[in-house]
Amino acid sequence: MSKIAKLFGGGSSSSRGKRGGPTPQEALSRLRETEEMLGKKQEYLEKKIEQELATAKKHGTKNKRAALQALKRKKRYEKQLVQIDGTLSTIEFQREALENSHTNTEVLKNMGYAAKAMKAVHENMDIDKIDTLMQDITEQQEVAQEISDAISRPAGFGEEFDEDELLAELEELEQEELNRHMENVRLPSVPSTPLPSKPATSRRRADDEDDLKNLAAWAS
Repeated sequence: MSKIAKLFGGGSSSSRGKRGGPTPQEALSRLRETEEMLGKKQEYLEKKIEQELATAKKHGTKNKRAALQALKRKKRYEKQLVQIDGTLSTIEFQREALENSHTNTEVLKNMGYAAKAMKAVHENMDIDKIDTLMQDITEQQEVAQEISDAISRPAGFGEEFDEDELLAELEELEQEELNRHMENVRLPSVPSTPLPSKPATSRRRADDEDDLKNLAAWAS
């Protein structure tokens, strides 16, 4: 038997019945109870350590014998506390491993159910029949598309026209519309009054500019 089969409860049901081993839930419950018990034991030891330390400080040099006895008890409590810490670490590791194993078992079980369901569904399916069905569907879709194209295509009774002739006729219509629009446009009449002459200041400025140009030409 493989390790995985052993881990996830492989083997006959009769052997499991004879063993009568605990279920994962029962084992996890026991481990949590043990952790809780050891946690309380830790609290008790920590309080005892504080008490013995206070006793040792109280007697000090006045009663060395009592102080030393208190320190010895404190050391024993501290040793027990270290042992409990180690035990709790081991139990925590074991609990986490059991939880993971239980989770993996449930996952594999559910995956097995899903695989069986898929197998049952596929048993009634024939690949050849599926391929034939898909081909029929494709052919029918093509036929439907051809029918849609035929229905949407113009019937063609007397509707075959020369596009160039249509464009030429459209240009003639546009030109006629333009000519009709130009006939309705009225141009403004020429004013009868003469335009005002340039102001004297403008004429004087122009004369000065001409003189400057002539002077520049003579100097060059």
